[in-house]
Amino acid sequence: MNTVPSLPAQVAQIARRSLLRTLRQPAQIVPPVIFPLFLLAINASGLDAATMIPGFPSDSYVDFAMAFAFMQGAIFSMMNSGTDLARDVESGFLKRLAMTPMRRTALLVGQLAGVLAVTLLSGVVYLVVGLIAGVTVETGVAGVVVLFVLFGLIGLAFASLGAFVGLRSGSAEAVQGFFPLFFVALFLSSASLPRELIEQDWFRTVATYNPVSYLVEGIRSLFIFDWDGQALAVAFAIAAAVTCVGLAGAVRALRTQVVR
Repeated sequence: MNTVPSLPAQVAQIARRSLLRTLRQPAQIVPPVIFPLFLLAINASGLDAATMIPGFPSDSYVDFAMAFAFMQGAIFSMMNSGTDLARDVESGFLKRLAMTPMRRTALLVGQLAGVLAVTLLSGVVYLVVGLIAGVTVETGVAGVVVLFVLFGLIGLAFASLGAFVGLRSGSAEAVQGFFPLFFVALFLSSASLPRELIEQDWFRTVATYNPVSYLVEGIRSLFIFDWDGQALAVAFAIAAAVTCVGLAGAVRALRTQVVR
């Protein structure tokens, strides 16, 4: 007698499928790992003189810029999750799934879990390369733990937005078209300079109202300050709020795609 797999078993199967599918596509692995490190190297060499500005919070621009690499990695998780789900829509996989006992929850959670695993692995690479380059984590080992918890939540937030776009549009091209908007948001944040040191009024205003600035500052605080409870609390709150919005939208979009 056939039995329906439990929800955890279904999630594990979908997560395994998501992880293996990503590992088989170098284009989904290499850019999230190499591109952030490449830009980190460029920024660290080109903007190192910024540490001489009075009031700059760190003596090392590499320490300051590590948050930039982690944020890029989190943004790439949006494209990976959205593209994979959009391809599932385009290939008819979701329609075939509707004829099985697989739960919609398992599909979404499993897909996000697979993407999150790749995102966290990328974060390990960033940190190892950073430490080799002389980066210090002022908050110590505990700070590294908090760093990966926060990074994982931010990655989940962007992945859930990607899942929503992918399921809502059913088009991988639409997800790829949506992706550059987040890079624009990152460059218009406090990723390159502290908000209080940005001289252009319009840029400082945009960075102040840009939620990405507070995600960057939460990650950065773990590298260059002892502990900054306010920066961490705001970053966790924003990441959690974005995750809730993204998941709610993805669940609604999934219901329209998987109709039994």
